[in-house]
Amino acid sequence: MTPSFYKEQEKFYISVDCIILGFKDDKMYLLISKRKFNPLEGHDTLMGGFLRSNEHLNETISRVVYEYTGIQNVYMEEVGVYGDINRDEGERVVSIAYYALIDLELFDDKLCKVHNARWEEVDKVGELVFDHNQMLSDTLVILRRKAAAQPIGFNLLPEKFTLPQLQSLYEAIYQTKLDKRNFRKKMLEMNVLEKQQDKDKSTSKRGAFYYKFNKEKYDELLKKGYSFFSYVD
Repeated sequence: MTPSFYKEQEKFYISVDCIILGFKDDKMYLLISKRKFNPLEGHDTLMGGFLRSNEHLNETISRVVYEYTGIQNVYMEEVGVYGDINRDEGERVVSIAYYALIDLELFDDKLCKVHNARWEEVDKVGELVFDHNQMLSDTLVILRRKAAAQPIGFNLLPEKFTLPQLQSLYEAIYQTKLDKRNFRKKMLEMNVLEKQQDKDKSTSKRGAFYYKFNKEKYDELLKKGYSFFSYVD
């Protein structure tokens, strides 16, 4: 039986909005779709869903990300809570925003057709519904700060990557060119990148060696007090 104290309180909805980011061809991409219902039917929107009564919040977030990407065990982090009274024209809805970083090589392209979704270059995203543009803007601030402190950028890359790919990723995150020689020197000095025997020859005959990120070695650096920031700054 529900105590009267709870019955007397106003009811409203809790939603989860996901800023799902990917990286390809030197550019950052955002997964968006066309809203299928009113208000604002047909307008661009982030991916989202409502918290269910039988779900923990983290289960809702994982469900939504998997539903739209087909990928499990994705790196996710909270962006913030958005609760302006009139933020949603349909009902009183409080949204908890999370960003997710995915490897686009694992993305199920068929889901774009299912959800009427598409990948849009982050710097070309137009007007989104409600406060979704603010959520995206807040996400990029957090991502740039976090990517300097921790190696979360590797979540946007395939398991094997080249140094040019790694550099272009950080250039896309920070929207600035990085000195090639200095960047590679600093990254290799960390001794957390494992050089592979094979090469990527898609862009040149000479090719570029593949590398893998060694999280165990990075964790050892953390214990010694090293900061990732000093290597990508």
